[in-house]
Amino acid sequence: MTDNQQACTESRYEVSRKDLPLSCPMPPMMTWNAHPRVFLDIETNGEVSCPYCGAHYVLRD
Repeated sequence: MTDNQQACTESRYEVSRKDLPLSCPMPPMMTWNAHPRVFLDIETNGEVSCPYCGAHYVLRD
């Protein structure tokens, strides 16, 4: 994830434990045109989808 990445533009994001707690959009994303921030439980299954935009997050470590 790079700083100032446009929010909600990818269908799949790989994240690491340093990104926890996970939210969509993530803190480094530009959020001016994104949906409200929602926290996602990725630790239970290792992956989760955002209920707002459908972005799929995968925990890689």
